[in-house]
Amino acid sequence: MSNVWFITGAGRGIGAAIARSALEAGHRVVATGRKARDLEATFAGHGESVLCLPLDVAREPQSVDAVARAVDRFGRIDVVVNNAGYGQLGLFEEVASTAIDEQFQTNVFGLMYVTRAVLPHMRSQRSGHIFNLASIGGFMGFESSSIYCATKFAVEGFSESLALEVARFGIHVTVVEPGFFRTDFLDATSVRYGDKRIVDYDDPQGAARVDYEAYNHRQPGDPAKLGRALVQMAAMAKPPLRFTAGSDALAYARQAFDRRQVEIAEHAALSVSTDFAAG
Repeated sequence: MSNVWFITGAGRGIGAAIARSALEAGHRVVATGRKARDLEATFAGHGESVLCLPLDVAREPQSVDAVARAVDRFGRIDVVVNNAGYGQLGLFEEVASTAIDEQFQTNVFGLMYVTRAVLPHMRSQRSGHIFNLASIGGFMGFESSSIYCATKFAVEGFSESLALEVARFGIHVTVVEPGFFRTDFLDATSVRYGDKRIVDYDDPQGAARVDYEAYNHRQPGDPAKLGRALVQMAAMAKPPLRFTAGSDALAYARQAFDRRQVEIAEHAALSVSTDFAAG
């Protein structure tokens, strides 16, 4: 069965790979991004199977308009992939408040705007699947990534709660937690750093930046394989709530889970002591 996929940030990287995988599987795709011309170049040759639309997810009216145009063209939306976003890296104290606002506006509120626009259509269909792209940085924190991780933790909490709210309508929600995938995410066009320097920190941001730049385009994750994994999950009767993508992400997640289990056990008596006395 051919479904209609609505994908944000589809012009490059993981978003483009997911769109290609959906098209290869015979689905129709609404590919959205800030630069419609780039989208048209990326998906040239796919004819009527693709609708390319300009969309800055940080602007809610644009999300409403894009979803309406998608439904007008294809009659429905079966799968949403909230992929648009970027990385605001750097130490918390060194990142300006305006940069923090912009990061949340795109990575969190933009995702919510698209979801809010599409949910009435999925409710009327009594079906649908929403994939929210978080990160392994939404499962655990990383130094020099406090703001980025905060947005991805927000996506995790929103997705888990939303899944409970919309399950009654036959709508699935899956939060995807990629590790490092070989895209341009670490390029200067996709990642930003703090614009201040506080010498008291002994320049860990500078060290982290050097490490990221050295790792760029050497990441282990294959975007095409991730795209095919999402197509596979969209066809499942019982898809996962969380999907940790990549061997590095799995290793990080297991380490973080083990540390949390140890900490819970270590302080269990203190936790229980905060209850009212029985009887």
